[in-house]
Amino acid sequence: MRVVLAEDQALLRDGLVRLLTAHGFEVAAAVETGPDLLDALLAEKPDVAVADIRLPPTHRNEGLAASLEARRRVPGLPVLILSQHVEPLYARELLSDSAGAVGYLLKDRVSNVRSFVDAVRTVAGGGTTMDPEVVAQMLARRSRDQRLGSLTPREREVLAAMAEGHANAGIAARLVITEKAVSNHINTIFAKLGLLPDLDGNRRVLAVLAFLDAA
Repeated sequence: MRVVLAEDQALLRDGLVRLLTAHGFEVAAAVETGPDLLDALLAEKPDVAVADIRLPPTHRNEGLAASLEARRRVPGLPVLILSQHVEPLYARELLSDSAGAVGYLLKDRVSNVRSFVDAVRTVAGGGTTMDPEVVAQMLARRSRDQRLGSLTPREREVLAAMAEGHANAGIAARLVITEKAVSNHINTIFAKLGLLPDLDGNRRVLAVLAFLDAA
């Protein structure tokens, strides 16, 4: 699986290259600026891009902008964005085309190697994953929605795990309940939120995120 990596901090960039290589990825390019990222993505057309949001020359949103421009030119190009802080506006921009194959993680999550590698593979496979802190902010913003208010505490836990991109088996393990219980909770959640109950794995994540992100 080929990866293009963009990170301007040399030590972190080298560490990510080593980490990804150790887990079977081929790092096709490791760059440090927004323009270099766009060039690398268009030239290499990797299986997935892993990019910091803020890159030189201005350290604003060059990583995200380059990734989105690459997705415009290469539709569906998988992109996992890393950020120092939760920036909901950028998360919304990343999700705006509703095509999936995107992820948004805080850099702190990289220290959890298994979760980080799983996120890279999920996005490369066409899935969607959001950092728990992003999901928490979305839930907080929609806290006055009567439909969310009708969810039980357990249903909110399941909803958050779904929005992060976890499959039923992962949710069951995380909450220490059966997969059948997870399935029942999900059906109830979809009914309460007015979402279609027969969505596949990635579309259900996108549907939940779209609901949570609605104004």
